[in-house]
Amino acid sequence: MKKYYYPARETWEALCERPSAGDDEEIRGIVADIIENVKRKGDSALEEYSMKFDGIKLTSLKVSDEEIERSAEAVPSSLKKSIDIAKRNIEKFHAALIHSDSSVITSIGIKCWRRCVPIEKVGLYIPGGSAPLFSTVLMLGIPARLAGCREIILCSPPDKEGNINPLILYTARLLDIRNIYRIGGAQAIAAMAFGTETIPGVYKIFGPGNRYVTKAKEIVQEYGVAIDMPAGPSEVLVIAGKEARADYIAADLLSQAEHGPDSQTILVTDSADLIDAVESEIQKQLNLLPRKKIAEKAMSNSMAVLLNSLDDCIRFSNVYAPEHLIINTPDCHRLAEKVSSAGSVFIGEFSCESMGDYASGPNHTLPTNGYARSFSGLSVDNFLKQIFFQEVTKDGLATVGPAVIEMAEAEQLKAHSNAVKIRL
Repeated sequence: MKKYYYPARETWEALCERPSAGDDEEIRGIVADIIENVKRKGDSALEEYSMKFDGIKLTSLKVSDEEIERSAEAVPSSLKKSIDIAKRNIEKFHAALIHSDSSVITSIGIKCWRRCVPIEKVGLYIPGGSAPLFSTVLMLGIPARLAGCREIILCSPPDKEGNINPLILYTARLLDIRNIYRIGGAQAIAAMAFGTETIPGVYKIFGPGNRYVTKAKEIVQEYGVAIDMPAGPSEVLVIAGKEARADYIAADLLSQAEHGPDSQTILVTDSADLIDAVESEIQKQLNLLPRKKIAEKAMSNSMAVLLNSLDDCIRFSNVYAPEHLIINTPDCHRLAEKVSSAGSVFIGEFSCESMGDYASGPNHTLPTNGYARSFSGLSVDNFLKQIFFQEVTKDGLATVGPAVIEMAEAEQLKAHSNAVKIRL
């Protein structure tokens, strides 16, 4: 872990820059070729890439209802109960955020309103390689269901036998998601974007993935297919005072580091002693992790920042705009009020980021790479579109029409003014 003691304010922006992937153009070229091939050849391209990248000769792309039903047998009853707890909390949180339609009288005789309608066809990408992220099925599937999306497509990479992890299938089954396809990577994004003989095309694609998946989502936007948000490696920033337990902080940093070698973890504090204690605790806990090598690599790219005060720590965090922000200080609520840029905030010593990843309620699909300055975490809103309506009566036209005529003619748009004049 790199250490920065009392960095000058003018250096913060540079410290907060994310490491860039040097092979971005190379990845773009590879992914663009995959997308064009899938667009042109459909299912046969998907089968070709399954053999090339996964060593699998697929007999069918779609997961059968029988496979989905059998998945329940592979999930222990205690884990089913845990998934139910998470499902209940996530549903409760997202249901409470659904906006009701509203109307307003803007002038006499003019009534305007909006109606929220679901995006009809959505695609969910669920990673299943080094870690089968069945929790992401809950985080994406629940708001999609609450929004009322008519068609939900799920793609996830299969194992060497061509099977999708039963935890992913079981969780999808809980949400009554039945259109499940055993395909991963950039080719899955291309399939959902353009459709193939077997996989229906969708209007918007959701879900995390590796650099190839992320680049594919970026490229398909150029064809008019919407995505949830720009994505990058996972990240957490922990603000902690001298009273914080070093073992808690180390565990929080490592929980994010084990996501991937390019994850970034940051400790920001006003205590030099805490930095030393956390560094020592990280070494102890690292040796107990099955994903030690991954976490170790991530920690080598991470940093600890010592600042003069906890208020400075919040200011630094707002510059960084973390995906996850943990505030572990006695005055955590006061500091939380000062947060202006973060994906999801965890307040107090018991609010570990793992709770948000699985079961506290808010979504774990969050803006990374500094996008928390302008993007929000995923909610039901992302699965809805708003349609605006207006109804103008004769009185409304008489009241506001003259202003419209004058404005239209000032813009030299005569036909616009005529459309009002002819009615007056």
